[in-house]
Amino acid sequence: MEGGGAQYNPRTVEEVFRDFKGRRAGTIKALTTDVEEFYQQCDPEKENLCLYGFPSEQWEVNLPAEEVPPELPEPALGINFARDGMQEKDWLSLVAVHSDAWLLSVAFYFGARFGFDKADRKRLFNMINDLPTIFEVVTGGVAKKQTKEKSLVSNHSSNKSKSNSKAAKHSKASQPKDEEQGLDEEDEDEHGETLCGACGENYASDEFWICCDACEKWFHGKCVKITPARAEHIKQYKCPSCSNKRARP
Repeated sequence: MEGGGAQYNPRTVEEVFRDFKGRRAGTIKALTTDVEEFYQQCDPEKENLCLYGFPSEQWEVNLPAEEVPPELPEPALGINFARDGMQEKDWLSLVAVHSDAWLLSVAFYFGARFGFDKADRKRLFNMINDLPTIFEVVTGGVAKKQTKEKSLVSNHSSNKSKSNSKAAKHSKASQPKDEEQGLDEEDEDEHGETLCGACGENYASDEFWICCDACEKWFHGKCVKITPARAEHIKQYKCPSCSNKRARP
């Protein structure tokens, strides 16, 4: 395959991870900065086409390898056929998902070929898992996730100094009984059945919630227009419904 599809055989965990990062960077480039060129090359009138990412951080749209079985696992076949039948962003998201699967298959193909043991495979996966997926990058999921995480961290941080606010009660309720255990697991266990009093959706540990002091119902901050920053200055929070009841003569 032209472009260096298999210029070398990485034999250590670090080398396989470096190979993974190069192929990932090339694929992301095709789906983001070079997206117009990539779109044009995926002509539905052509034969089955694949998107290849190379260790050199380059990409290529080409026909699949002719040898059977191929030297390396092959990317998704026929990505060009779906191009005009979908919204462009949905099509790019679909290609991104398949590209994530392909990158993992290539990395663990090398792992199997060169006899990685359980510890090596786990280390390789953890190194890969620390990177955002191509899908997250292409769809903007990384930015959304970081914003949510930042909001959650800000919420937990502010709540430590606001023990008399319901935002603080949210933080306290979300914390595990045993500080050594993971916050997220305990959070989901305790509030998995909790529903927002406004929209009716389930509790999620990556979202800011606030509880009404009057009716003790929980609400998404976004549903009642309360931000973590604003919650810092609220001593006694009343939801819109309870506030309206109080205002009646």
